[in-house]
Amino acid sequence: MLLCSCAGQRDATDWYAPQPEDRPFVRWWWLGSAVDEAGITWNLEQFAEKGLGGVEITPIYGVQGNEAEDIEYLSPSWMEILGHTLAEADRLGLQIDMSNCTGWPFGGPQVTTAESACKLLVERRLLHGGERMEEKIIPQDPRQRAFAMPQRVMAFGGGERIDITGCVDADTVLRWQAQQGCDMEIYAIFCGRTLQKVKRAAPGGEGLVMNHYDIRALRSYLDRFDEAFAQSGAGMPDTFFNDSFEVYGADWDGRLLEEFSRMHGYRLEEYLPEFLSDDGGEMSARIVSDYRQTLFEMLLNNFTIPWTEWAHSHGARTRNQAHGSPGNIIDLYAAVDIPECESFGQTPFDIESLNHEGPSRPNDSDRAVLKFASSAAHLTGKRRTSAEALTWLTEHFRTTLALCKPELDRMFCAGVNHVYFHGAPYSPPGAEFPGRMFYASINMSPTNTIWRDAEALFGYITRCQSFLAAGEPDNDFLIYLPIDDIRHEYRDKRFLMFDIHKMPQTMPRFRQAVDSVLDAGYDCDYISDRYIQSLKVDNDGMLRSQGGARYKALILPGCRLWPAETARRIVSLAREGATVVFVGSVPKDVPGFGELDLRRAELGEILSSLPELTMAEQPEQRAFGRGRIITGLSYGSALQATGAVPEPYAAGGGEMIRRRNEAGGHNYFLAALGSQSIDGYVTLATSAAAVEIFDPMTGERSMARTRDNGDGTTAVRLQIPSGGSLLLKCFPKAPRNMPAMQRYYLEERAGEIVPARGWRLRFTECQPQMPQQTYDIDSLIEWTRLPIEGADIAAGTARYTVDVEIEEPSSADEWLLCLGDVRESAEVRINGRSAGKAWAAPFQLRVGRLLQSGRNTIEIDVTGLQANRIADMERRGVKWRIFKDANIASVTGAADFSFGDWPTVPCGLASQVRLVPLKTVNE
Repeated sequence: MLLCSCAGQRDATDWYAPQPEDRPFVRWWWLGSAVDEAGITWNLEQFAEKGLGGVEITPIYGVQGNEAEDIEYLSPSWMEILGHTLAEADRLGLQIDMSNCTGWPFGGPQVTTAESACKLLVERRLLHGGERMEEKIIPQDPRQRAFAMPQRVMAFGGGERIDITGCVDADTVLRWQAQQGCDMEIYAIFCGRTLQKVKRAAPGGEGLVMNHYDIRALRSYLDRFDEAFAQSGAGMPDTFFNDSFEVYGADWDGRLLEEFSRMHGYRLEEYLPEFLSDDGGEMSARIVSDYRQTLFEMLLNNFTIPWTEWAHSHGARTRNQAHGSPGNIIDLYAAVDIPECESFGQTPFDIESLNHEGPSRPNDSDRAVLKFASSAAHLTGKRRTSAEALTWLTEHFRTTLALCKPELDRMFCAGVNHVYFHGAPYSPPGAEFPGRMFYASINMSPTNTIWRDAEALFGYITRCQSFLAAGEPDNDFLIYLPIDDIRHEYRDKRFLMFDIHKMPQTMPRFRQAVDSVLDAGYDCDYISDRYIQSLKVDNDGMLRSQGGARYKALILPGCRLWPAETARRIVSLAREGATVVFVGSVPKDVPGFGELDLRRAELGEILSSLPELTMAEQPEQRAFGRGRIITGLSYGSALQATGAVPEPYAAGGGEMIRRRNEAGGHNYFLAALGSQSIDGYVTLATSAAAVEIFDPMTGERSMARTRDNGDGTTAVRLQIPSGGSLLLKCFPKAPRNMPAMQRYYLEERAGEIVPARGWRLRFTECQPQMPQQTYDIDSLIEWTRLPIEGADIAAGTARYTVDVEIEEPSSADEWLLCLGDVRESAEVRINGRSAGKAWAAPFQLRVGRLLQSGRNTIEIDVTGLQANRIADMERRGVKWRIFKDANIASVTGAADFSFGDWPTVPCGLASQVRLVPLKTVNE
């Protein structure tokens, strides 16, 4: 695999030149597709000016009373506006992506009932011995009777499994008699329809959800897009998008019985009592596991792969959220061009000075969940892993830039390097507050007050993603996803969806295994049975994936089941020189039910070639061919036995990711997502002749102080505050043109200045409009607590000004402006010159270069939230919830809620501001 190019980089010590996909993108909701050319241009110009790299167009339901402005999806008018959007984006250097539907999931008016999502229907009758049945076989649900014909009718009893489908006439009447003395249970199964409609559909996109297991349904569905693009002559978007699999209850297909028989060598209909049993015995579990594998293969081969091939035929790419799907989501992610994970909710990071106030919901996307998408990208050599970012991070009107940062940092540490905000509703220029809104937060658009300082967040993301897309992945291990254990053990429902909200219930042991690997200071990618087959072993014993990523060992995390072909390949890899680690157990059985004895015998023959493997607290190593096999009961000791060096920063609770860079060294991203700051030497598990520090918050860079530990590791002097993050570039040889060691290592010294009096305040950009006068507020306080009429409901920006006397600023090596509790972001000027924006914890800026002897004027433009304004509108009964469908929902899930119940949300500076002199740390 080739290292990614660093186009535009002046030399090895520069920042990577950002590419469009290094910049954050946003899902652009078109409500009712009620957009026009002037509004499109204005919105795109706003996006480009703030530093976004592109948008994903997803039309949704419209605005009440605005029907005359709605544009029907894929109509000539819609395609014309898409052409304008593509042209304007090209002018502005933006990329345009497009969902292959309105709302989600795929569906619409072109989907006939025959092409719609299917579900299994079952009717049962007990027939006593000698009793004759002459009865119409129809589903109980009258909605299904027009199209759900009996697929199979089976009789079970007395050890017999009899297919009596042939006894059903053209009118679906079953005529059959049970033998004397033998009660028989009759099962009739039908391919019913879920009748699910597209969720949040836009005009022209309403209709049934398509059958994702039927390639004929997919081709018919995509014909509408082919026709629209061909007739309009509009260009293609860069990428087509598919949202998470939310095709509820779609547990069947008209061809599933045939596919099942072909794949597994037996007929599912002959085992309906076991398949449909609620007892969950071993035989039942094996049959259900085979059924789950069949659904997955049909989804992969009849939807995901051909959908991507269709996009490629038009010169476009695909981006897919595989989570929620009923199958091995590694393989589903890997089958597209850009795998996409998702964050959903808020993580309670224990970060000093991070404000968590306001309604929220727990984040379902932890480290283990996020890594599925990046694992697929790493296995297959795809440069980008995207993320639907910050869905339902907070309640509406309560999102802060500061809350965004740690969630994004965690995603970066999980391998994400292509962020899509969720989302930005299109609003026409000058729309009345609050503009058009999507039912779920967040709102990363020009109608939100956080937009004023958003370019600081966007710049941070761009700098991080340019680093995280460079080079190659460098995770330590591959960890086998025991999909067959999961399929076998999950008994709640036959239809197993890998929903991010239910991963703790779906795969608890695998998540625990991943956490154990990460907590031990290592990093890993996940691998499936399919991609184990394509692994190679390099001459140094490292495993190499299909996409070129290299790994020190393959871990099997306490599995019970594995296919014989997987076992054979893993044994072969060990013989060829790889290291294989079994933790907790060695799998001794095969999954599924078909040809079970034959497959067990095949696995037994493979296992007989292995040396005797035992499990103990102390790991045991055995040479095997040119490789070795390690067994142990705990991850920490077993992985240590591989010789891989853990990262002390990660083992100590920090979050990070490491990649190999184009210089032959490594790039690191380190995030301090807990309450502790880092101030000292941190050991890296790699060697380096020189290390350069890149600060993604400011764009500054400096050579780092380092120590060679003499054991192949390097200690780097770092200072990372709680909530902070840094990028490191490690060089195997000291580069030419190294930047100077700037005043990076600093500590506080005596002489702190706390301007407690003499503050002045003026509202600069507020709605409702506030008086344009300066208020002497003396002591520092939030503007919402000031005795000024309207201040408690004002949404926008107010300027805090104070004069500070400094006798000799140069007496300190640097000065740090500590803003304390900022509600919620601040732009600072000192003596009329910009000091930057403080938008995330710990809300500090280095300002020494701006200070002068004598009087210094500090201006702090603080931007607050819109919460108080919307609360006031709700209390006054202003009708602003004017959107169709879901309208506005609450993060709490409450059906009846009012933002008018909120207490006043603080806006402004809520604590003392400190000007702190710093001195250089010389050790």
